[in-house]
Amino acid sequence: MRYDAIVVGGSFAGLSAALYIARARRRVCVVDAGAPRNRFAAASHGFFAQDGENPLAMIAAARAQLAAYPNATLVTGEAVSARAQGDGFAASLAEGRRLEAAKLVLAFGISDILPDLPGLAERWGASVLHCPYCHGFEFSGRVLGVLYAGPKSVHQAELVAEWGPTTLFLNGNPAPDAEAAARLAARKVRIEPGPVRALAGDGGALSAVVMADGRTVALDALFVGPRYRLNSPIAEGLGCAVDEGMLGPTIRTDAMKETTVPGVYAAGDAARFPHSVAWASADGVTAGVSLHQALVFPRLAA
Repeated sequence: MRYDAIVVGGSFAGLSAALYIARARRRVCVVDAGAPRNRFAAASHGFFAQDGENPLAMIAAARAQLAAYPNATLVTGEAVSARAQGDGFAASLAEGRRLEAAKLVLAFGISDILPDLPGLAERWGASVLHCPYCHGFEFSGRVLGVLYAGPKSVHQAELVAEWGPTTLFLNGNPAPDAEAAARLAARKVRIEPGPVRALAGDGGALSAVVMADGRTVALDALFVGPRYRLNSPIAEGLGCAVDEGMLGPTIRTDAMKETTVPGVYAAGDAARFPHSVAWASADGVTAGVSLHQALVFPRLAA
């Protein structure tokens, strides 16, 4: 069976794209490995009418709604490669199966590369966080910190101070220049210059940062802006342009989410910066509509 579209990745972006393609009465297949980026968080915030809902429950509900369309197929598995084939594309799965379609949507997302700091990974998504818009409100007025991960961390500390008293942990990195230090001071951000040894607390809760010199700094939440990687090499394998950003790679797309390879679209965290579930879903809608219209009006797409 040849599909009109294969969507690689079945989280917020991929399912949103697939839903619009299915509602346009086209045959769509979603291939998903079942490991969304926000699986570590108990709640997703800032999404229309779904504020505070569990992200895995939201994905499960969206999968069930998509599965109700007879022209939609969901495959649990990993797409490991894709290539142009005739007037369309073929995608190969890890299990050995091959799927064919006229168009592709790449929505496989990204993975965060967390700092190698004892106590950090097990608190990721609970009390060690990335986005203050997604999780900052729940820690309003409490003692907050930002772990230095690069020059962008200064900006992050200035922003996080909007939610509560904030300390920038330089973790042994060079002090900010005079201009940046002045901005931090204006936001009442405290600077802790020394190396960090570990994070401490009960379960997923954070209670303190343990410094290398033995001191402990009480803390309720720590924000980190880690680097990230694409979850799949498929974009590069197809020849899609990928731009290297400050924190990681982004698949280049136009305003309608088509990549530099005609017929291949990309949406979600792998194809934009900054990131959020609302942006991912919106970009998925754009990709789905754009793909469908390229099927209807192939001359315009060319």
